[in-house]
Amino acid sequence: MVVLNRIYTRTGDDGTTALGSGARIKKYDLRVEAYGTVDEVNATLGLVRLHSVADPALDKALSRIQNDLFDVEADLCLSEKGPGGARLTVTDVQVAWLEGEIDRLNAELAPLKSFILPGGSPASAYLHLARTVCRRAERVMVALMDQPGEAVSAPSLKYVNRLSDYLFVAGRYANDKGAADVLWMPGQNR
Repeated sequence: MVVLNRIYTRTGDDGTTALGSGARIKKYDLRVEAYGTVDEVNATLGLVRLHSVADPALDKALSRIQNDLFDVEADLCLSEKGPGGARLTVTDVQVAWLEGEIDRLNAELAPLKSFILPGGSPASAYLHLARTVCRRAERVMVALMDQPGEAVSAPSLKYVNRLSDYLFVAGRYANDKGAADVLWMPGQNR
């Protein structure tokens, strides 16, 4: 359990922040960028949930995903907290659950015959925004992983990769199961 007695510590006033290990790094470090971008995905999902309450199953899945994203952030922050002192991270079980949710939602959608534009319902528009931020988080995680001496756990990277797929399918699902998708019309405005 995390306990936050004080919100400000003044320790970051010099442009550094602490990782879960206690090590201090610059706030612009790729590791901070990675978990900060995952946090942006999570905040965007909070906006989605303001508009998806009409579908309790979707809202429940998004709530679970928000919690899972904190596990990804803890992993990226090099947290050593968790059962038995093990490093906290998402697991392949959580990735498999996400894949199951993608399949469940996608089964109710007609196949795409065009690319779609972000929009339609408010929930769909925010899901597409979350998807684009999630793709950015994945790019930052890969850039971090490619740095000498740095690592990103395989389950965390897989989870974020699958999450962007989930958010695309959920965006279509939130658009009246794809019926209200806004289709791209190539060259329409030439």
